[in-house]
Amino acid sequence: MRLNARVMAVALAAALAAFAPAASRADSDERDHNLARQAVERGEIKPLAEILRIVRGKLPGEVTSVKLEREHGRLSYELRVVGAQGRLLEVHVDAATGEIGRTREK
Repeated sequence: MRLNARVMAVALAAALAAFAPAASRADSDERDHNLARQAVERGEIKPLAEILRIVRGKLPGEVTSVKLEREHGRLSYELRVVGAQGRLLEVHVDAATGEIGRTREK
């Protein structure tokens, strides 16, 4: 019986360890969402929809993902853009002004 309990405990610990990264990503995504919502409500940043309207004609392709990041004390949207030739670009946009900052190929 003790061996079975140990095996079960090890199996449970392994299962929890396997699911922990997914749970922590979900928590991180929730924190990011809350950070963005609160910053928009305080007027510190523009909503993502407005940012996308501002930069749409200036981007060399289609936006495939977005992250909100704090860099040097300022919030910026990091856009992943697939260009016309299939190249993946990382475009940083100032979240308060909509101004395009650095762009680099990934």
